[in-house]
Amino acid sequence: MIASADIKKIERHFLPKDLAVDKWETIEPYFKELLEREISSKESLEKWLKDISELEAVINEDACWRQIKMTCDTTDKNLEEAFNFFCMEIQPKIQPYADALNKKLINSPFTKELELGKYFTYLRSVKKNIELFREENIQPQSELAVMQQQYGVICGKMMIEVNGEEYTLQQAAKFLESHDRNLREEVYRKINERRLQDKDALNDLYTQLIQKRHQVAINAGFENYRDYRFKELGRFDYTKEDCYKFHEAVRQHVLPLVNKIYQKKKKKLKLDDLRPWDVEAEPEGTPPLTPFTTSEELINKSIECFKQLRPFFGECLQQMNAMKHLDLESRKGKAPGGYNCPLAESGAPFIFMNAAGQMHDVTTMVHEGGHAVQSFLTHSLELNAFKEYPMEIAEVASMAMELFSMEHWEVFFDNKEDLQRAKEHQLERTITIFPWIAIIDKFQHWVYENPNHSVDVRNNKWMEILKKFSDNVIDYSGLEKYRENAWQQQLHLFEVPFYYIEYGIAQLGAIGIWMQFKKNKQQAIDNYMNALSLGGTKTLPQLYEAAGLKFDFSPENIKTLMNFVAEEMEKI
Repeated sequence: MIASADIKKIERHFLPKDLAVDKWETIEPYFKELLEREISSKESLEKWLKDISELEAVINEDACWRQIKMTCDTTDKNLEEAFNFFCMEIQPKIQPYADALNKKLINSPFTKELELGKYFTYLRSVKKNIELFREENIQPQSELAVMQQQYGVICGKMMIEVNGEEYTLQQAAKFLESHDRNLREEVYRKINERRLQDKDALNDLYTQLIQKRHQVAINAGFENYRDYRFKELGRFDYTKEDCYKFHEAVRQHVLPLVNKIYQKKKKKLKLDDLRPWDVEAEPEGTPPLTPFTTSEELINKSIECFKQLRPFFGECLQQMNAMKHLDLESRKGKAPGGYNCPLAESGAPFIFMNAAGQMHDVTTMVHEGGHAVQSFLTHSLELNAFKEYPMEIAEVASMAMELFSMEHWEVFFDNKEDLQRAKEHQLERTITIFPWIAIIDKFQHWVYENPNHSVDVRNNKWMEILKKFSDNVIDYSGLEKYRENAWQQQLHLFEVPFYYIEYGIAQLGAIGIWMQFKKNKQQAIDNYMNALSLGGTKTLPQLYEAAGLKFDFSPENIKTLMNFVAEEMEKI
């Protein structure tokens, strides 16, 4: 497949070239015009859809920039106010128009003339949005958008001191790779103690989020927020029961492998007991992996690695770098985490992360780079809505790139032993992430099925689930107060509820396409690009099929894929 990273900003035909989303009054006339416009043919309907798409792209990009700027600097109140202004003064006024436009589309006699293959998933999503829309949810949803960002504001202030220097928690994590076991323990405890300082604030925030989300679900006629959210996320192709089977399959087929990985680590470190601060360490005399030292070096090495896989991949990152669409290093006042934010009008997305010079940062960079590649591949799709691809394929884009890119990690490591360790680290992580995914997902099912629980009951339930999926090697004795609080590290719980099992489903897809890669690299990359370039124009099973995969997260498939990864680890 031939693709170009020479991305062009979408030309405006409906809106003025210089229109900026500064206030509601600026954009309302365009919504009114779309609502009042007469649709007299299939052709005029398709022109109308393109004009809606243009308006959506301009507004979406404006909202994205507000969020990007705020997460890059959570200390700037003006940036926070600009984001809140959009959430409270613009977004709520868009929603009734969006609903009315959706109804106008579905009720048009010309809609049935649209090519079903091209518009099927889009129309399915529009009907779903009509079913979910409630006037009384506009205000609480706007409030939720603002409240959710408080997580980043609280966590962005978390700093600790190590050896007289101040570090963000992301930066401090590098000390967990130190040979000095006392230092590792000290830093582990400092990080967790710092988190505990904001435990009550985060508990209060989460309780408020749960209650408001539950009310949104009740308003829309659902029994609980979980059922509402499944519909909102467009989970047309699997059910809550499938999630329960996934949890159980992880417990049966992945946990034994996790135990083996930690037993091996314990033996390698020659320890009588493996503690949580030992997991990232290497034996005495083995220096920590240092794949880069500056964010500029991380960018350049990532571009080179991507180019060797396929030149187009490297060109995507080059283009983003030229446009200053990369903010990679960790610093005080920056929100935690990492993301790739698609920019609907200009096309080249924005990558945000908190690099601190660790191996984990390389994984994050190539992961977000995989998302970026999909943003480039879908930019030319006709409608903005066609680019709204399911997260279960979006995460295949990122997780498969983690595995593909290992083929060229000599760019980051010039000695064979380091390269071997890096690959081993990546495959270990590919396996050890599954229990955490199952824990977070299972926890959320319980939280929203029981929305009126107390903080104590929530912590007890969390510990019960955590223990069920924990390995039997790491010794956590005396660390219960940290373990009880561990869920607060997961920003998805606060900012994007129920968006987490996608990582597990997609990891299976990524391993499946990596199996193809091991047999025929170019064919696997072609399949990967073909699937990603379809955006959201096909159903999830069809997108997987385009990648040469089956949409299958049954226990049998999980067992097969885990055995494959275990075999690959043996080869390293």
